[in-house]
Amino acid sequence: MERMSRSPVLPILLLISLLPSLSARAEDNVAAGLEEPSPAIRVAAVGDIMMGTTFPEPILPPEDGATLFRSVAPLLAGYDVVIGNLEGPLTDLPRSPKCPKPRRHGRPCFAFRTPPRYAARLAEAGFTAVNVANNHSLDFGMEGMDNTLDVLDAAGIDAVGGERIAVSAVAGKSVAAAGFSYSLRTPYVYPLLDVEAAREIVAQLKSEYDLVVVSFHGGAEGAPAMRVADAEEEFMGEQRGNVVRFARAAVDAGADLVLGHGPHVPRAIEVYRGKLIAYSLGNFEVYSMFNVKGPSGLGYVLQAELDPGTGDVLRFRTPSVALRPLGIPHPDPSGRAEALLRKLSEEFLAGEPDAAARRETLSRLWK
Repeated sequence: MERMSRSPVLPILLLISLLPSLSARAEDNVAAGLEEPSPAIRVAAVGDIMMGTTFPEPILPPEDGATLFRSVAPLLAGYDVVIGNLEGPLTDLPRSPKCPKPRRHGRPCFAFRTPPRYAARLAEAGFTAVNVANNHSLDFGMEGMDNTLDVLDAAGIDAVGGERIAVSAVAGKSVAAAGFSYSLRTPYVYPLLDVEAAREIVAQLKSEYDLVVVSFHGGAEGAPAMRVADAEEEFMGEQRGNVVRFARAAVDAGADLVLGHGPHVPRAIEVYRGKLIAYSLGNFEVYSMFNVKGPSGLGYVLQAELDPGTGDVLRFRTPSVALRPLGIPHPDPSGRAEALLRKLSEEFLAGEPDAAARRETLSRLWK
């Protein structure tokens, strides 16, 4: 027996009859504030960058740096803010006040001088901002810093440090990034060692902008310094600050994301009062002049999504990067940096009074 075919008229009439109620429901939702939420603010952050030097003799990467970031650029693509820590000035100045004699008593004096044209390499990789509040930015004095700021401006990249605040308009919100360091305070360095002064600066920024990103350069260096603690740190006779106290004070004052640089190795990540703190992003691209053995050769890209209304971290990822010989970054499918990060973060949180809850939150947001 043949199956009876359904008439198409009845469903159409039913749909037409429902349209007014569907439209009214949509209007009610808007009136009740149930419209679609704003898209997340997406930030990609990496660690230390030094693209080669011409001081005291030229040590520059292959193809004049054209391939430095080629394999890792996809990890930075599609983000609203892309930020790293630029170690050393972009300048052609002939003399370094830091190292008038490149070798003293047989020991090298480390001052970096990267060709100004290499700012284009940062732009090609997708960087929107770089932190210049660190201990190598003044390797060629204030004039070298001014040269650096000029070439970054020309390349469309914001310098982050002290009075140089990078401001982006994202999803209808203003996002400001500011740079702090333990090093000598200049117009381009906000204080890390003076936590109360830092707190006031962050609070002022929060009163002016919707979201605040704090980039800091502090803490001891190398593999022995991987495990961060709530304590003052020292390296080679320099006071490097209590970075846990500093980072949490920044969040208490209004910071929505805190990014650490300086130790040249990965350090723990935590979520504190809903905000993400990365205590050290490690090395990212450090051509020829840096140690890249062991954990110093493991970096990562912090890919974070922030709530545009509260600044709270919604989710984040940490794809691993390995620095091949001479310090050029490549994606690391084995995930060594991320495995190390998770271990260090677990150890760091173990000493917290609410360790179980803090670990659960971190695990839930860490995708």
